[in-house]
Amino acid sequence: MGQLDWLVLSVTLGFIVIYGIIKTRKTKGIEGYLLGGKEAEWWTVGLSVMATQASAITFLSTPGQAFHSGMGFVQFYFGLPIAMVIICITFIPIYKRLKVYTAYEFLEQRFDLKTRSLASIIFLIQRGLAAGITIYAPSIILSTIIGWNLNITILVIGILVILYTVTGGTKAVSMTQKQQMFIMMGGMFVAFFIILNMLPEEVGFIDAMSIAGANQKMNVLDFSFDLENRYTVWTGLIGGFFVALAYFGTDQSQVQRYLSGKSVKESQWGLIFNGLLKVPMQFFILLVGVMVYIFFQFNQSPVFFNNAAVEVVYNSEYADDYRAVEEEYSALLTQKNNASLEYAIARSDGDDSQLQTLESRITAIDDQSNILKERAKTIIKQADANLETNDKDYVFIHFILNHLPTGLVGLLLAVIFSAAMSSTASELNALGSTTTIDIYKRNFGRKEEGDNDVWISKGFTLMWGIIAIIFATFGTLAENLIQLVNIVGSIFYGSVLGIFLVAFYIKSIKSNAVFWAACIAQLAVIIIFRLDLVSYLWLNVIGCMLVIFLALILQQIIPSKDK
Repeated sequence: MGQLDWLVLSVTLGFIVIYGIIKTRKTKGIEGYLLGGKEAEWWTVGLSVMATQASAITFLSTPGQAFHSGMGFVQFYFGLPIAMVIICITFIPIYKRLKVYTAYEFLEQRFDLKTRSLASIIFLIQRGLAAGITIYAPSIILSTIIGWNLNITILVIGILVILYTVTGGTKAVSMTQKQQMFIMMGGMFVAFFIILNMLPEEVGFIDAMSIAGANQKMNVLDFSFDLENRYTVWTGLIGGFFVALAYFGTDQSQVQRYLSGKSVKESQWGLIFNGLLKVPMQFFILLVGVMVYIFFQFNQSPVFFNNAAVEVVYNSEYADDYRAVEEEYSALLTQKNNASLEYAIARSDGDDSQLQTLESRITAIDDQSNILKERAKTIIKQADANLETNDKDYVFIHFILNHLPTGLVGLLLAVIFSAAMSSTASELNALGSTTTIDIYKRNFGRKEEGDNDVWISKGFTLMWGIIAIIFATFGTLAENLIQLVNIVGSIFYGSVLGIFLVAFYIKSIKSNAVFWAACIAQLAVIIIFRLDLVSYLWLNVIGCMLVIFLALILQQIIPSKDK
């Protein structure tokens, strides 16, 4: 990184923190701190909702996912627009009418305190873990770039987020997220056009897409019904729908975003805005990853993208073995580069028979390349068994650091850190709110508002910031990060969604039945996940359906005098 990159990165991050503090320094009262005074316009609500979900993991990991597996991941979001409509019709009017600070307050009014507490505790556990992941994700980048100790990097990023989140509350989060979304999407558009401009003159955008298709990267739709296949149209429409309904309808980090809207209409339009733009946004980010893949069809790429792990191998007794693999891989890439260029020319000439021959050659080279990649991972593990051999999350950052011009490197890093700060801020804000309203005030404090409520909420937000930093220090790349954060949510979301659906739609079920049904369902989902019986997206469906089914049965057993 050059001095200009550091300047761009520092000015961008500094502006976000200072802007958030200055704009919200006059925030007063618990409603002003937790709900921003309910002053947000629909576009602020919509951008805040999008920015909350679009963490650094989205911009760091999603392109790497597309680089390795293609566009199929976009199917995960197919159920989201449907979920937005249901939330707008059912959830928002009820939350607004009851004037709740958190989604879980509604559960006590519908059921009882123990059900409210169960849902809020499940939220605190899973969102606390997720907050740690969203801090950990960009930290692995910065620590790799500048050689800092990973834990020190985590601490620096955590403190930056805590600073303006604790100071300004919900309004600070929403105000800064508007700026962050413009930085994030602007940076990704710049990256896309830079990559397109860096391709050979003979290769236009349509040619690039054809080459991606020949390499099986443009398979967007998969209609197979395989429970072990993570990304199909059905997992997206069904599993993704349940994830979105649970996340946007019951997760306080999102509910708090639209509870801050001026009115029911403003909140509804904000969610509809998110529903219309979220799938295209994710499609575009995945497309950037595919474009990075196309770029490396005409340029040399490493056999393994995590330079820190490669350095360990270079300094081990396996260095010669690894370099031999690199040489073979480099020779294969030269062949593939030539074949890809010939493919683009044949496509321009309309030579169909040549296209088929080249497709077969590209596929064969790709298969050989994958064998070499696996061999490289084996050598890395031999050099150090503790080294992580999942390099998907390093693909995009490798491209940024090694192939973008000075200044743009700083901009793209600012995109990643802005995303990290926006999502983590929302999570800490929601964790502090839930702890204050659902745990402390309901069980230990006064129900009415008090002068110290804001300070108590700030204290809990700070506490969760510290806990998130601690969680982040135990981070791991056992999964691709974009998948890891969705897996964590899928384990817990289903049972909480089941509670809310019963609350909204099945009036005959009372508190004890739904409470014990949720406890049993949550345990069952954890067991199913540990046994790896189905793709993680189906856990949301299973957890939700189990709660509803068990609650219906238990209600027949539990005495009718139950609330």
